[in-house]
Amino acid sequence: MSAPNRNLLWAEIFVDELARNGLQAVSLAPGSRNTPLVIAFAQHPSIKVYSHIDERSAAFFALGLALASDRPVAVVCSSGTATANFFPAVIEAHYSRVPLLVLTADRPPEVRDSGANQTVDQVKLYGDHVLWAVDVALPEGSPAPVTLRSLRTLAARAYATADGMPKGAVHLNFPFRKPLEPLIVETDQTDAGEVRHDGIPFTRISRGYVMPTTEQISLIVDAVKNSRRGAIYAGSRAGDLGTARAILDLGELLNFPVFADPLSNVRFVHDNDWVIGGYDTFLRADKALDPPDLVLMFGGMPTSQALDDWLNRDAIKTRILISGDGVWTDPNHRIDALIQADPAEVCRNAAVRMGNRTITRDYTWVRRILESERTVWECVATASEGAYFDGMVVADVIDLLPENAAIFVSNSLAVRHLDQFARPNGKQITVYCNRGASGIDGVISSALGVAAANPDQPLVLIIGDVAFYHDMNGLLALRRNGINATIVLLNNNGGGIFYRLPIKDFDPPFTELFLTPHDLDFAHAAALYGLPFTRAADRAAFRAAFAAAIGKDAHVIEVPTDFQQDDTRRREVIAHAEKRIKLSDLT
Repeated sequence: MSAPNRNLLWAEIFVDELARNGLQAVSLAPGSRNTPLVIAFAQHPSIKVYSHIDERSAAFFALGLALASDRPVAVVCSSGTATANFFPAVIEAHYSRVPLLVLTADRPPEVRDSGANQTVDQVKLYGDHVLWAVDVALPEGSPAPVTLRSLRTLAARAYATADGMPKGAVHLNFPFRKPLEPLIVETDQTDAGEVRHDGIPFTRISRGYVMPTTEQISLIVDAVKNSRRGAIYAGSRAGDLGTARAILDLGELLNFPVFADPLSNVRFVHDNDWVIGGYDTFLRADKALDPPDLVLMFGGMPTSQALDDWLNRDAIKTRILISGDGVWTDPNHRIDALIQADPAEVCRNAAVRMGNRTITRDYTWVRRILESERTVWECVATASEGAYFDGMVVADVIDLLPENAAIFVSNSLAVRHLDQFARPNGKQITVYCNRGASGIDGVISSALGVAAANPDQPLVLIIGDVAFYHDMNGLLALRRNGINATIVLLNNNGGGIFYRLPIKDFDPPFTELFLTPHDLDFAHAAALYGLPFTRAADRAAFRAAFAAAIGKDAHVIEVPTDFQQDDTRRREVIAHAEKRIKLSDLT
């Protein structure tokens, strides 16, 4: 390997070592100071380059790629405020534990704090939101061999840290002096030094899985033996497909209902009576349902406030959180034990230890939950025959999706509708969401990053109008990077979710400062980016448009909604379920 000058040598050594360690994709935003890194990535045959104009879109696109692939993705920008536009995605990566390599270019040290143009303090810019931050050494004209070796080990360590336990973002800040372009500088050394052959990393950093100990499995087995009303809770990002199956197998073995958040990827693994997805409705309808006395917990916090409240009851005797990376996910500070071990292995080992033991169960309680689950989906089916509303749009998406498809769901109302109206099934649908910090910025870009990671998998983005407005820039990636996605836009003309808060009763300032009606026609936004656009005003129109679009070219399908009417329909579903459950209790 050789380069025309010190800057390109620095960048090419670092990028080459990232590729040797497994980096396959980078998301780039244009600039001048990052030219050496851009050229190095563009020239590397093993790395796919995705080009974006907007830094925030570039960062969230990289986040989506990393979220879907579960492996580090790099994102590169120039110096100055460009680096600050990465911050929201860095925060999301931190709280969602998504592996991201954040590479920012910088001005050289002598112009920092000097009033030089486009120069801001970028050293440790992202604070504790990254796992590691390094102000990389300035390129030298005649570097010592150890300096070149340090670039390679830096790349290996950065990749391994981002992909570690827990996963997250790593920030590497690269200062460069001019020339930034691939101009020959005769006095610069251009020999890359020692290189491993056949693509082998200079330094191999690997990690194993944390296997459960005998004591950890005994803790679970003893808790199960002493339980009469046991349940499993599977929260956001509970695990991969193998982990999901292990959780479901354990639930079926123990006769534990599995309360599966839609973001857990447990809800849509296979048809199983023990998978519970209607809890947000029946827990609101059935206030008398006793909580479990034991909960085995996997993944993040519930999307459903009703489920969170139920699992926070004082009557629950034991809560055990099983986490592969040991990250604390208990804002209620209720757990009795945190087991850091591979969740799938914990389930399998516990199942083996339980064997065919006979355990006393409160089967009346179990039957009540299973019957309530069936009642909810019967009520949802009945609701589908009435006036169309936003929750039913989401239910129709689940119904019409092909097997092995993917959904990216926005925060705010969209994810709550998915939680309440997405019936469990065996389609093996994968669900993604920026649920770490639960922001509505960068949603389109993140979804398109997921689509780019799995181009053969149909992807549907379910998004509200305010989140769509926040990231319209992200739509450019569809054409610029050759990506397909079906975008379902739920347009209630403003922040309809605020109707669920007490502030709704105070107007002014509610309408103008919280609800914020925008009166935008998003057909113009679709036209700006060259996208087909369909406005579906009723159920038949939506189902026809969705069936025609899914898995084909990118398409925006807007469903105009009215939040107050939609929320009335949602409450009717809950009231119907409550009536059915009370009648069942009487009989």
